[in-house]
Amino acid sequence: MAAIVYREEGVAGFFRGIWIPLFTISVVRAASFSIYTDVKALLHSDHIFEKPRVLDVALAAGVGGAASGAVISVGSTPFELVKVRRQLEYSIAAAKNVKIVKPPNTIEAVKEIVASKGILGLYQGFKLHFWRDMSGSALYFGEYEAMRHMLGRRPSGEQGETPPWLPIPPPLIPFVCGSLAGVTSWALIYPLDVVKTKVQQRALAGVPPRGTWETFTRLLRGPDPSNPRPIIQGVARLYQGLGVSAARSVLTHGFLWTVYEW
Repeated sequence: MAAIVYREEGVAGFFRGIWIPLFTISVVRAASFSIYTDVKALLHSDHIFEKPRVLDVALAAGVGGAASGAVISVGSTPFELVKVRRQLEYSIAAAKNVKIVKPPNTIEAVKEIVASKGILGLYQGFKLHFWRDMSGSALYFGEYEAMRHMLGRRPSGEQGETPPWLPIPPPLIPFVCGSLAGVTSWALIYPLDVVKTKVQQRALAGVPPRGTWETFTRLLRGPDPSNPRPIIQGVARLYQGLGVSAARSVLTHGFLWTVYEW
């Protein structure tokens, strides 16, 4: 697939659809943190999960993160669907037995989806997107706040002494916790994201849909039930590409929390 993209479009083809995440990420992050902070404050104002222990800290952050992810998914699903449409252009065209002369731009891709499926066509795969964002955000914020608590943050929000088992400089704590939360939460929900993308890819290609469980089992064990793929190979396929995403998460989430906590 990479060879086809390079042959047809050159290096620029590998950046197809980049403007969508660049545009949405700042809006989504700002809204996500705002909702998370407000929900957490609401819980504390009602004396829910307010005890200064790691379980309460993690649960308050997890509920705030889940609410944030659920709300954000409503607005982000169309953008992500169009991103999938643009980045998997050649796979979708191959499924349709169509040869691409010139890939459509973002506006043309939106028009094509709306023309064939209506405005609700922009919400294909919404259920999986909703569950991915809600569970992923709950894990992400819950893990971050739990780690900050274990590394000495006081209930007031000020940083106390770090524990002897991880004596890192206080200015690095947001980066370390943000990186770990970003990598681990994404690793946990990565298979769900792969299934979501496959479901959306089939919907965009206009081929008969498959259910979530069927899509997952085909990815894990292969298309032939009488000759299933070894579990190890299936898991490797589900996590294909995670290394690049993890490396990106270390930097983006580390710097994000460093700036946020500054």
